[in-house]
Amino acid sequence: MKQPVRWTDDSYDSLEGLGVLYDHVGAYNTRADVAFYVDEALRAGGNVLELASGTGRVLIPIARAGTEIVGLERSRIMMDRCREKLAAETEEARSRVALVEGDMRDFAVGARFTLAIIPFRAMQHLLSIEDQLSGLDCIRRHLVRGGRLVFDVFNPDFGRLSAPSGEEFEDTPDTRLPNGSHFRRTGRVVRVHRVEQINEVELIYYVTPADGEMERRVHAFPMRWYLRHELEHLLARAGFVVDEIYGNFDRSRLTDASPEMVVAARLSS
Repeated sequence: MKQPVRWTDDSYDSLEGLGVLYDHVGAYNTRADVAFYVDEALRAGGNVLELASGTGRVLIPIARAGTEIVGLERSRIMMDRCREKLAAETEEARSRVALVEGDMRDFAVGARFTLAIIPFRAMQHLLSIEDQLSGLDCIRRHLVRGGRLVFDVFNPDFGRLSAPSGEEFEDTPDTRLPNGSHFRRTGRVVRVHRVEQINEVELIYYVTPADGEMERRVHAFPMRWYLRHELEHLLARAGFVVDEIYGNFDRSRLTDASPEMVVAARLSS
């Protein structure tokens, strides 16, 4: 009998210089999710909790817009990069931000929030039902009465999932970094586990120092994918009611062709 796949946690701290590399991936800098989450934060009219806040790609614009926000992040490399970027912000924006090192599956930050957000598919790093429910329970306990949860995951493309090529595709052309080095990045789906709904993914950075030879740095991690009704059932089990599931960050209707599933939910009581 086939044994279920067992996963170990991927660590962003295993890849040298990941924070800077991450911030120079062009596709990340042009994602429409930033404006969407800033708008959600302003609509909430209160303080915000961001799970997996990373280098502050979403957190900092929310603080600039005038909202107090706590960022929870387990990677020290990503947090250090966020702090470096915050140092360049105005004192007013910095005063609205608190960073907490912690795991989104089990955390306590000592405050309650009107809105919790999980941008850029970080929900897909919760691989098991146990991890998903644990994380959602923590979020629920950190929301005020009537508080909301908003997150996004990709809408599965079953044609691609059923036949992963394993070949590298370039998503970032040669890009120069502030220290004079440069990099390009490719990605690939190594394997798809349809029963577990998990992809084995590699992001491959080809980094060339200003005075050295090219290095190949691989960030490998598993990524869980979800179906719409699965998310509705999961959230109901965790004490949430789904208000909307959009197909993209322009709040368009979810269809088969939609690239995203953007979920807006609220506490059920």
